[in-house]
Amino acid sequence: MKFFSTEGGLYKFMTNLFSVFKINMLWLLCSLPIVTIGAATIAAFDVMLKMVDDEEGYVARQFWKAFKSNLRRGIPLGMLNLICVYIVWLNFSLFEQIEGNPIILLIMGIIAAFVFTMSFIYVYPLQARYENTVLKTMENSARISLKYFGRTVFMVIMLVIELIIMFWNTTTLFAGLLIGPACMILTVSGISKYIFKQIEKEPGSVSNPEKL
Repeated sequence: MKFFSTEGGLYKFMTNLFSVFKINMLWLLCSLPIVTIGAATIAAFDVMLKMVDDEEGYVARQFWKAFKSNLRRGIPLGMLNLICVYIVWLNFSLFEQIEGNPIILLIMGIIAAFVFTMSFIYVYPLQARYENTVLKTMENSARISLKYFGRTVFMVIMLVIELIIMFWNTTTLFAGLLIGPACMILTVSGISKYIFKQIEKEPGSVSNPEKL
């Protein structure tokens, strides 16, 4: 039966699932030193963006190549990302802990969360696809977030749903540990790839620009 053949849907699904698992394990392994989490995330996006268009080859080989080539850009980007996450967490944490729950801290936390989300949501796929500086990539991420605001909101909602499912119970948490981060990266990759292709069709763009 074609469904069970190497060209069938089941075989393709299982192959892609195994690729997602491998990317997830490689991402976790390379993120353990913490300082390399940015480079690991860029490498994961590098492979996932190709997977979206069925362009991926040897997953592990592509991941390691992208990881090593993005260490210089990935380390500062990852650290900056973690600092921004800490700032948002600190605002909400102080809001809950300080007597009287100062509303200004809640407002600052919400604003910071919005700004940082807009600035970072497309940063890693952009770095994986184009050559650019970290600050310019953050600027481009913010511009894309605003220009494609509806799709960006949809993507954030999808990511939140995935997180809720992941932490639903111990079973889903175990499954989330195996493939969760890679599934979220795949979600962002699918939407990002569509947006990038739309941008590349605009006047003055080329099919594979070095800079966005």
